[in-house]
This record gives sequence, C-alpha cells and structure tokens, in this order.
Amino acid sequence: MIMLCEVCGNERDAAGARCPFCGTQGSDNESPGNRLFSQRTVNLETGRPTVELAMHRLTELIADAKRNRVTALTVIHGYGSSGKGGAIREECRKTLEHLKDSGTIREYVAGEFFHKKYGQVRALLQRFPRLRSNSNLNRNNRGITLVILSYGLLCLSTRFHAIFIHATILS
Repeated sequence: MIMLCEVCGNERDAAGARCPFCGTQGSDNESPGNRLFSQRTVNLETGRPTVELAMHRLTELIADAKRNRVTALTVIHGYGSSGKGGAIREECRKTLEHLKDSGTIREYVAGEFFHKKYGQVRALLQRFPRLRSNSNLNRNNRGITLVILSYGLLCLSTRFHAIFIHATILS
C-alpha cells in the first residue's frame, strides 16, 4: 500500500516503513485513507467568471483540496481568446506564485513546462510516480497549471531547515 510521509509528503511503501526521502519512521496508527496520493482537476473557466471571481474560486478550491488531503491539482484556467494568454491565466499564475511564497502550496508547474524534459517535473515524477498518469504531461497545454499542495508539517519542516541553514552560515 502506498502512503504519504507525514513529515515530507513523499510516498512510502507502508505503515511503519521508513520514508526513503526524509528517513522518518512511519507510525502503525496512520489512517491509510488519508495518506494515499490523489489528483484532482478543477476548472476555473466554468460559467465564464470575472478574473476576481475566478481567483476567489481558485483559493477556495485549494483550501478544499488541502482539507481533503489532495496531493496535486490540475487547474484549468484557459489560455484566452486573444492568443496572447488570458487575464485569468495571468492572474492565476500570479496568485499561485504568492501562495507558493507564503507556503500555502508547495509548488506549481505551468502547463507549457509540464514535460518530462524539465528537471522540476522529473523531480516531481520521481517523488509522485502517479503524476505520470496525468493526461496533460508532455502536452504543452498553456491552458492549465499543475499545483502541488503542501501540508502543515511539510511547510514548517522546510522553513525550519531554511532558517537552520541560514543561521549556520551566518555563525
């Protein structure tokens, strides 16, 4: 059975097994239903919303996905009818950058870069092999963005290590 590590969010084989990424020993008391990798697709274009409504919908969908322990979201925002990229797409990417900087999400990959030839995507595929089944992989789809969600311990752990490393360098 595949489960997610409570500390780093990476997949590990079974309850009680050591995480190959962070070395944390898993507990036998974990609920398997909450630890399985899951992907969800959400469409911001439904109903032809304004940019403001679409961004509100995006933040609500991300919050809901985190509550439900979803690992990856494929956000459909469209490319825009102008051929230069739409307003919702541009604002979506700005919002995701802000959410990444604040630690709300782990990372995101623009659809046009969601390809195995990019190092960031190769690393994601190694951490989450089930992303290989995402229908947008290697399709250069500018109308979507893949979002990897983070959970409380993952964010705190990452920030702690960054602070520790920074403090070590300064001392």
